[in-house]
Amino acid sequence: MKGILGRKVGMTEVFTKDGKLIPVTVVYVEPNVVTQVKSEETDGYKAIQVATVEKKEKHATKAEVGHVKKANTTPKRFLKEIRNVEGTYNLGDTIDASIFEAGEYVDVTGTSKGKGFTGVIKRHNQSRGPETHGSRYHRRPGSMGTMRPMRVMKGKKLSGHMGVETVTIQNLEIIEVNTNENYILVSGSIPGAKNSLVFIKSSIKKNEKAEAKELVSYEEETVVDEVVEETEETKTEEVKTEETAEEKVEAAEEVKEEGAGEN
Repeated sequence: MKGILGRKVGMTEVFTKDGKLIPVTVVYVEPNVVTQVKSEETDGYKAIQVATVEKKEKHATKAEVGHVKKANTTPKRFLKEIRNVEGTYNLGDTIDASIFEAGEYVDVTGTSKGKGFTGVIKRHNQSRGPETHGSRYHRRPGSMGTMRPMRVMKGKKLSGHMGVETVTIQNLEIIEVNTNENYILVSGSIPGAKNSLVFIKSSIKKNEKAEAKELVSYEEETVVDEVVEETEETKTEEVKTEETAEEKVEAAEEVKEEGAGEN
């Protein structure tokens, strides 16, 4: 298992060299700092804690400051524990986007967008009633069920707060990993609003690896003008062309003079 914290930037699309269009989500990945290492001897299981996004020390508690000082780093805003991690890590180590490769399958966890207080039609995809012919049932939740317990049974689909839930999308393919600009392109959409925190980890169900896609690059090519060195041959050719041009001008003047003399 391997994972990293990042921020969802938004969605875009990329093209492969064989002409396919792939919708992708851009995840900006700052280097994650290992702030804690757990072992079976001390904690009963193996895990590491990673942290990202700087936080001002005046906004952190004394406990938070003392916790991150063990790793020789500054307070962080987001922390996440990863169990059964691959490899060995020490306090203060950094994890960047290079731990993943193009073609790997991952599971992405995020917090879904908040929709506020919604009705049963939007929240549970129920159908509405007829709009005309005297019907007074339009967007209501419907019957509450049997009257015997004299209460609403647990699990009844009713109106309420929608969204702001932890959602995981599985088996998404990594299209590109750019360590220079610290971003990962993940195929498809992932939960959460723009600039929200997401957690990318190895896929649980799909351990295989796909063939990396060859993407079309849009980098502008710089054209360098060729510098031609002047040699004796080029100079003689220029002199010859000048002489032939002068001869042509003189011949044209002679023809004009002859024509004028005949007239």
